[in-house]
Amino acid sequence: MSRVRSRDHSVTFAPWNGGYSRPMDQIGVVGLSYRHVGVEEVARFSVPRADIALRLPQLRAHLKGAEILYVGTCNRVEVVYATADGAPAADFRAEVFRGLTGRDPAPGEAARALRAWTGEAAVEHLFLLACGMDSAQTGEQEIAAQLRDAWEESRLARTSGPVLDRLMGEALGMARRVRRMTQGIRTPSLGDLAAERALQQLAAGAGRVGLIGVSPMTRRCATVLAAANVPLLIVNRTLENAQELAATVAAEAISLEAFRTRPPQLRALVLATGGGAPVLDAATLARLGASLPAPLLIDFGVPPNVDPAAAHAVGLTRVGMDDLIEAAQGRRLTQLVRLAPVRAAIDERLTHLRVELATRAIGSRLAHLRDAFEQIAAAEVARALTHELRTLDPQEARELERLASTVARRLAHLPLAGLRAAALHASPDAVDAFFDGAKSSRGGPVPPDGQTKRDA
Repeated sequence: MSRVRSRDHSVTFAPWNGGYSRPMDQIGVVGLSYRHVGVEEVARFSVPRADIALRLPQLRAHLKGAEILYVGTCNRVEVVYATADGAPAADFRAEVFRGLTGRDPAPGEAARALRAWTGEAAVEHLFLLACGMDSAQTGEQEIAAQLRDAWEESRLARTSGPVLDRLMGEALGMARRVRRMTQGIRTPSLGDLAAERALQQLAAGAGRVGLIGVSPMTRRCATVLAAANVPLLIVNRTLENAQELAATVAAEAISLEAFRTRPPQLRALVLATGGGAPVLDAATLARLGASLPAPLLIDFGVPPNVDPAAAHAVGLTRVGMDDLIEAAQGRRLTQLVRLAPVRAAIDERLTHLRVELATRAIGSRLAHLRDAFEQIAAAEVARALTHELRTLDPQEARELERLASTVARRLAHLPLAGLRAAALHASPDAVDAFFDGAKSSRGGPVPPDGQTKRDA
């Protein structure tokens, strides 16, 4: 069932634009994941890694946004965006559908295929994602590295700016805090499940395991298998990258081209590359299928790194993402219970961020209002000193001026404290109405955020 999630308590990251905007409202996320669709559907919306730099500006144009970031993993696609003018983020599912698939959605198709979050719900979703709480293997930490890579790609494409930079910094900071909280506890990973399947395959006889691609999943898998003293072969398009990973696990490394030409004897083969097409052609699969015993294929690719029909045609058994996700879901409840403190920490950080940004959003206007109280008091004292209190000596006049300033600050404290609370709970119109009323009651404007009293 499709939905747009939005909270009432949501802080603008944007500068003052003539009025108060409720916190975080300009942030939006549109995407889909294993949680409600199959991996084949995720693959339909995925962008090959080599194409991301080109597609990001195009996606930004579709969404008419100021900033945009694309996250694609083996089981999800997410588009994170910030509006150009600080206005509340809209439901951009139709625009994201069009930008990722290259065609207009049929009526209702985008809403059925994609999920959307806006405002604080979007920030919360990204925090949960960074901490592994929304992953197929609950609590896994590879997603933080994938988010960092997505952020870097967006910055290189110049589609990320101050809003998303702050947002991603907060999300990855939360992920680091979770790592500290779970230090000493082995966090789960889909890579662990792949390693388990490979070890089950090896139970029938010794042999070597191959890993194609240098990704968080293959790195995790390699670490687990190396700890079990399994001989490994690391394969990658770029040989240097394969050699780098191989050096950490005492493995052999070869290029993908060499592997395709003459695949060695393997008991299992784990594939996790970011290309948009299968990495092993029919001829390579036929060579693998002809070996005795034939290797088990464990495919993290989305779209698949190995065409399922082609593997089946040559007698190869393939375990795909749907199979791994199904296995992970059986452990999800246990992991959620174990990670309850993480959920509480995320809620705590969201509350802190909401208060911090709400106060910052109206901070300079509050300062100008406090100054106005002191100016009114000072003006009244100056008037009195030239009329009914003109007989006071200079020392008494200075004491009166200090007293008036102190009383003005204390009188200002209560409405200003109330307004800080209103910034969290009242509507933006109500907050602006307060400042408008204050402006008219004292006969002068409240200078906009960022403008000093001397500038006003």
